Amino acid sequence: MQRIDSLRSLTTESTAVLMPFKAQEIQDKGGIYYGKNAVSGNLIICDRKKLMNSNGFIFGVSGSGKSMAAKQEFISVALDTDDDIIIVDPEREYGNLVSAMGGETIIISNTGGSSYINPMDISAEYGEDKDPLKLKSSFLMSLFEQLTEGKIKPTQKSIIDRCAGNVYREYLKTFRGDPPTLKDLYIDLKKQVEPGAEELALILELFTTGSLDVFAHHTNINSDNRILCFDIHDLGENLKSVGLLVMLDAIYNRVIRNRSKGKYTHVYIDEIYLFFAASGDGGQARINQFSSEFLYKCWKRFRKYGAMLTGITQNVEECLESERGKYMFGNSEFMLMFNQAAKDQEKLSEILKISDAQIAYVNNAPVGHGLIKVGSSIVPFVNDFPKDTELYRLISTKPGEE
Repeated sequence: MQRIDSLRSLTTESTAVLMPFKAQEIQDKGGIYYGKNAVSGNLIICDRKKLMNSNGFIFGVSGSGKSMAAKQEFISVALDTDDDIIIVDPEREYGNLVSAMGGETIIISNTGGSSYINPMDISAEYGEDKDPLKLKSSFLMSLFEQLTEGKIKPTQKSIIDRCAGNVYREYLKTFRGDPPTLKDLYIDLKKQVEPGAEELALILELFTTGSLDVFAHHTNINSDNRILCFDIHDLGENLKSVGLLVMLDAIYNRVIRNRSKGKYTHVYIDEIYLFFAASGDGGQARINQFSSEFLYKCWKRFRKYGAMLTGITQNVEECLESERGKYMFGNSEFMLMFNQAAKDQEKLSEILKISDAQIAYVNNAPVGHGLIKVGSSIVPFVNDFPKDTELYRLISTKPGEE
């Protein structure tokens, strides 16, 4: 066994004392480089596709290196494979890199002049070899529940299902031309005689003919690019929870289409804690239940669809307060852990069964240093990216280094 004290300058009393650590190696043929093993000095090469569950997380405090690591993996996938890549970017961090890699950034905003994604988009593959209308109707119910904080009645769900059938009837015959939009659904709701339908139409009015109509248009983006970045930085708080749900449905559509083509899809969701973030009025917090439920379903299903999800966050504690978030953490075979706050260290140790000796590597860790979890192996790593390169300037978010 070796010690790696030389890799870290122990200059303050708060710096954790690193414990002796038995060397494990992660060296998958044909995999991606994630740094050097901090114990043995050997390269860490991992092929996430070989894992039983290829979904994963990248987390650490601000400035710890998690964003750099996510972008490095994204670059390797883009250059070394023909796989498709989709990024959800709430903080407008990926645009320059995506452009440099030949991808397309889609800016979704409620301030006008934005790209549009139609929540009513549907394809023949959408139903997972079942009835696509049933799955889309279920999605629309979730959308209304998100808009009303879960306050729609069972009778209103029946109305939504009926109206979905009405507006899709002609389109589903051929799947050609323009699919219906939320405006079409709003018009059909207005035609119904039940008081519950009138209430649903009034709820939808703000998002179809009102000032928050960003999701009431036909899709106008080039969704054929193999690298897509959804920039939702300008999506206001009134639309953020709805926007997250619509983004997931659009991503789901793409993954299903790729599956029918035999193509693999990598999905990166930055600031994934937003799907679990508490919100509400009068101090009555609630979880963004319906977007987190949809994400949870994707987490379970994407493996068999030829896709993997990667969540990126510094708000580990907020994710783990959700039962769905906790399940997703506990059932992810891949993780990159950078410097962690004390509370997050405790929670990660408990859920992932990380020993005290292992957790020491994410206690006051330098930038780019941490732990990598691949299956049952947990290995300390070092990934010092050279700063005197154009690539570093593209991926760095450190102030003054653009």
